[in-house]
Amino acid sequence: MFVLVFNLVICQITKDITKAKRMKRPTLVNPKCRLYLLASLFIFLFICSNAARVSASGESSVVDGHSLEDIRRGERFFKGLLPFNFKGESCVSCHNILSSDSLNWNPSAMAIAIKYAGRDFESFKASIEQPVGAMLSQKHAGIALEEEDLKAVKAYLDNMAMVGPQPVKPSINQLLIFLFFGMLITWALLELIFFRKIKYRIIPLIVLLASLGYQGKVINEEAIKLGRSQGYAPDQPIKFSHKIHAGDNGIDCKYCHHTAEDSKSAGIPAMNLCMNCHVIVREGSQSGKFEIAKIVDAVDNKKPVEWIRLHNLPDHVFFSHAIHVGSAKLDCQTCHGPVEEMDLMRQHADLSMGWCVNCHRETDVKFQENGYYQTFKNLHDQLDKGDLQAVKAQDIGANDCMRCHY
Repeated sequence: MFVLVFNLVICQITKDITKAKRMKRPTLVNPKCRLYLLASLFIFLFICSNAARVSASGESSVVDGHSLEDIRRGERFFKGLLPFNFKGESCVSCHNILSSDSLNWNPSAMAIAIKYAGRDFESFKASIEQPVGAMLSQKHAGIALEEEDLKAVKAYLDNMAMVGPQPVKPSINQLLIFLFFGMLITWALLELIFFRKIKYRIIPLIVLLASLGYQGKVINEEAIKLGRSQGYAPDQPIKFSHKIHAGDNGIDCKYCHHTAEDSKSAGIPAMNLCMNCHVIVREGSQSGKFEIAKIVDAVDNKKPVEWIRLHNLPDHVFFSHAIHVGSAKLDCQTCHGPVEEMDLMRQHADLSMGWCVNCHRETDVKFQENGYYQTFKNLHDQLDKGDLQAVKAQDIGANDCMRCHY
């Protein structure tokens, strides 16, 4: 923006004074400079886009014993660009190098890079040519690679472990579109007040109102979404599928999240609990041994798994699983959605105050067969007499401010 302001000042200083005097109304900007200002706008947006791309790309390092050329050759081989007559599947066809919104059961390139970063080339070579496990052996059957190519791939993965995965290329995002409409507003105001070159005054007025409407819509939507993460589905350190465990295998949610009925938090299952099953089940039907081996490694080395938190309420909000699951007997799917159908766990609801309040207004409390609500004698009498068909959560104070904010 400083570039635009500077150009505006320069144009003002260098405008044609003689021509301005002949005009009935002096202009703020010389018409000769308008093209220059427009070009400056596009240069400014181009610089911003390149700056974002450079900041996101990160700095590259060179692995000891390998040149940058080796790393680039390994990257091209991993992506299937080398050799040119290669007819088999490339590495990237199974092992993604970018984050995905769906669960890829094959280990990502970054996961492989971290696993073999501290190991020698022979162990990396053996994992490809002599794989352990039925699934990996089946997928690697018939793979014959030159040692030189494998060394280049190892160098590429070692470098990835140091600098991180390949960033997603930035695109024109909503912020740039918002700024573009801001420039339209500026142009419309200048045209209405100073330039007055367009015959039909309704044109800049329409541009002004439309741009203000779009910016107002964006501001309103972003303000509403502030602090909310509906649809958030981060990649976890271990690829755990609720669909397989809770859906296909029918494991009760409370077997793993055993504190949900008695505690404020549902809790994160300890790795020892996972080993109740995986002491026997050491190879998954989708992921092979790679993901389950992470559980075994965490237990053997007493190293906690750093799970990424998915559902996170503001600090000024109190929520208790014990009240909702233990006392109210709500199903987990009420808040978390169809978990038994999710491979990649995502936040189902926006967890806003309006969403909670509406749930309290619409949900029938399991009132009569629940000892937790025995003290509400007046409501029990109304239910027995037929004066009341059902008790909503708001009828017993669920929507009182102090229930969640105290």
